[in-house]
Amino acid sequence: MPENGLGAGRYLAPASLPEATTTTAHQLTTSDGATVNGLLRTVPGASTVAFLMHPRQDFSHHVLVPELLAQGYAVWTQGTRTVGNDLTLLHEQALLDMAAGHVFLRSAGFPSVVLIGHSGGAALAAFYLQQAALPPSARLYCAPSGKPVPLTEAEMPVADGFLMMAPHPGQGALLLRLIDPSVTDEQDPRSASPALDPYLPANGFATPPESSTYSADFITAYRSAQYERVARIDERARELTEKSATARRRYATSKDPADRRSALATGVLTVYRTDADLRSVDLSLDHNDRPYGSLFGRRPDLTNYGVLGFGRLTTPDSWLSTWSAISSNADLAGCLPDVKVPTLLVELTGDQACFPADAKRFHDLSGASDATHVRVPGRHFGAPLHEGMTSGATLAGAEMGQWLGERFPAGALAVR
Repeated sequence: MPENGLGAGRYLAPASLPEATTTTAHQLTTSDGATVNGLLRTVPGASTVAFLMHPRQDFSHHVLVPELLAQGYAVWTQGTRTVGNDLTLLHEQALLDMAAGHVFLRSAGFPSVVLIGHSGGAALAAFYLQQAALPPSARLYCAPSGKPVPLTEAEMPVADGFLMMAPHPGQGALLLRLIDPSVTDEQDPRSASPALDPYLPANGFATPPESSTYSADFITAYRSAQYERVARIDERARELTEKSATARRRYATSKDPADRRSALATGVLTVYRTDADLRSVDLSLDHNDRPYGSLFGRRPDLTNYGVLGFGRLTTPDSWLSTWSAISSNADLAGCLPDVKVPTLLVELTGDQACFPADAKRFHDLSGASDATHVRVPGRHFGAPLHEGMTSGATLAGAEMGQWLGERFPAGALAVR
């Protein structure tokens, strides 16, 4: 039986929606012609709508949806153009997807729109708020690979508030913590340098679920090697994107079909072994109430070698935009100083991706004059910290409701 209502040990089943909830489905067209889908759930009298979105995951049935509805707030959940398949995910394009949702909600008559970023949704939301606050001409006009993305031409309404639950530092910054630096051959998922293997007893690994103990020297070498591996993958990604760009430039004048095919043949990067954060198995590092294990399971020494994992398959453009801590623009710490709207950060004390030092750093980096940091017992996906306790999602929802109520009082929804 799943522990604490968690599917496969990860996700918490959401509570039932209030009986008075009205749900409508909407298909939107972005400013660059892509199609995205969302669900709008409203309750009588809701004048503030919470906007939930993640760059990769489907948040249609997110655990915060019923929590917020029960407190009188409408909730909009939306996917990106690449939801469920992040092979080609560009965070810059995801901003255009989010912009379409904001335009829709403003046109629907909501006086107040607040962004809620859970996990990787926090960095996406902060990136959006950073770019939306800029004059259009000052916004980014391309992804890190150089692929054009017309943010300068998009209508990007700024949200009225920003709430975060269990925010990790961004897809790229997160992967930097998780990537296994002992890989010696990017084509061989079994290759490993013994000197950097995090799951060798000689390096401090203990038999699960006993907590491992790594030396300061090993940790320093390990984290340096993690950065070096990401840099090597970056280099390969840039080589591939430049080949495609060169072929596109040739085709512009040659009109040779071979050049056009070459431009499209970007290739796909396969990045093995991305479940190797030392904190997953050494609970003394950045200590909090988290259980042994990672976001993927109780045995990182096994899941690290599995088929599934963060950033496993990606185009070179997507790697640079989403999964590279070196190249990605969607970095929570980098974007937060530019976020000026009232901000709430809800830290879950048993989180396996946002650690206490992270939460403090994100709060301190916030550019908002009204910035609040609270801590509640719970785990990353909203599960209770221990069996029999109130879920982290319910506790986080209560904190969000109180915070929202002090800044965005309930009132009649504007009618158009």
